[in-house]
Amino acid sequence: MPVPDRLDLTLRLVRGSGRLGLAELAERLGVSEMTVRRDLDQLQEQGLVRRVRGGAVALDVPAEAAGFAVRERWSSAAKARLGRAAAELIEPGGTVLLDAGTTTAELAPHLIARAPLTVAVLSLQAAVRLADQPGIRLLVIGGESRAGERSLVGPLALSALDQLRFDTFVMSIGAVHPDLGWSEFDLDDAAVKRAALRRAGRTVVVADHTKLGVQAFARVAPLSAVDTFVTDGSPASPVLDAVREAGVSLVLAEGASA
Repeated sequence: MPVPDRLDLTLRLVRGSGRLGLAELAERLGVSEMTVRRDLDQLQEQGLVRRVRGGAVALDVPAEAAGFAVRERWSSAAKARLGRAAAELIEPGGTVLLDAGTTTAELAPHLIARAPLTVAVLSLQAAVRLADQPGIRLLVIGGESRAGERSLVGPLALSALDQLRFDTFVMSIGAVHPDLGWSEFDLDDAAVKRAALRRAGRTVVVADHTKLGVQAFARVAPLSAVDTFVTDGSPASPVLDAVREAGVSLVLAEGASA
């Protein structure tokens, strides 16, 4: 696994659990404890986690406020490929709900070429990228901005979603597992995704290969609940086999379907 991808997954695992030990991180990442130590040192230098004896703990909200900005630079080329591939699935003239996350923020500018579109966003970053763009009717779903991620969550977001209906929901996800399905590291994010799934005619999930085989804290839905999965994972992955078996259409980021 490339270092930027491993750092991203390590950060998500620590934040999702609050505290994780070296041995568990090494097992879940498939690397040595020495590699985990180096990665945690790097994350600590960036102000994203705090090293403790035998592992690391997630930092409080003020310290993790730079999390999105830092993670956005990791694997930006791969996220751009995912964004282009997912945007090609959007038909002009439709209504789109765009989830929060660094990958969907990369996707947002590619929607401009699919205009005219009505795009509702659950991300402050996506809103900035789509504001004042020709052919884009932009709706910002109300809610509380979650520190560090800039996703819009909470009762206001859930209430707003309940009043709307979308042709397509483009969902980011923190973890994809054959048994648990689609899951997230934060309860509030998971609740918003579940509500959005109910309000969309179809759902396209976009996530890179580091999310494959991971089990996060909060279950969002079974694999069969979505229509299409856009990823850069290997077609031979057992996780992607399970996705296919669940009846989900698989699209590789390079543009090839499997």
